Amino acid sequence: MDASDFDLNFEPAHGMPVKVAEGVWRLTCNNPSPFTFQGTNSYIVGRGRSVAVIDPGPDDEAHFEALMRALDGRSVSHILVSHTHRDHSPLAARLKAETGAVTVAEGAHRASRPLHEGEVNPFAESADLGFRPDVVLADGATIEADGWAMTGVHTPGHTANHMAFALEGTGILFSADHVMAWATTIVAPPDGAMSDFMASVEKLLQREGDRVYFPGHGGPVADPASFLRGLRTHRRMRERAVLERVKAGDALIPDMVRAIYARTDPRLHGAAALSVLAHLEDLVERGRVVTEGPPSLSGRYMPA
Repeated sequence: MDASDFDLNFEPAHGMPVKVAEGVWRLTCNNPSPFTFQGTNSYIVGRGRSVAVIDPGPDDEAHFEALMRALDGRSVSHILVSHTHRDHSPLAARLKAETGAVTVAEGAHRASRPLHEGEVNPFAESADLGFRPDVVLADGATIEADGWAMTGVHTPGHTANHMAFALEGTGILFSADHVMAWATTIVAPPDGAMSDFMASVEKLLQREGDRVYFPGHGGPVADPASFLRGLRTHRRMRERAVLERVKAGDALIPDMVRAIYARTDPRLHGAAALSVLAHLEDLVERGRVVTEGPPSLSGRYMPA
């Protein structure tokens, strides 16, 4: 497939399936927010009477009904879940009960590192702790069904269990929340880790044959390699900005956020603080920054 084989436009068309490639339909849930853009994208994959659903989405009645209409009598053999945030995985249980499909994911929800003493996970309520996949898909493993084959690509960073899915023979990678065209993904410790995220970017850059990414929110990424290089540069620039603020005397994360994210919607400053923390964790681990005790949102940071 080449670029002409894909629909690279994006209109959310809530409740209506949009054909984005041969045998691939996108259905966007009507759950827009500063974190989900215009909603969570679910994908229906398959040319035959049996299909797969990727990221069924939140426990939303209207989205469930839209999914069932879009399936149009086709059976569902597999439900693939990229990661266990509540805007992606909860509807899997109901869809499984309705269709008898097998759920597939890298694993259950887990943090990228243990909680420090006294630390509270700020994204704990965003995690779908009840999800347990029927099939644990290892990195590089492939599942096959009626006319399609999907390979798991473990891409931790946003969450420890984040997995992208490569539709074999098409050049399509379902990149979920790791790579999105509309915004850079949130990396929020302890669920996420910046070192993991950057390693996953490098891992995707090593892949050959990916022609388009279909993400968990927003429209397609049409030139993945170029986009990934830009994403890597952006993160490195953000790291430099954090390090410069520390060297300038900003010892506290809120002070860094006000300076670095001065033009960002204030509603996102909480998430920005977690992103700064993710960079600081990485910088402390690499010996570029020091702090008393483990890195935290309330910690004080100094140049090494």
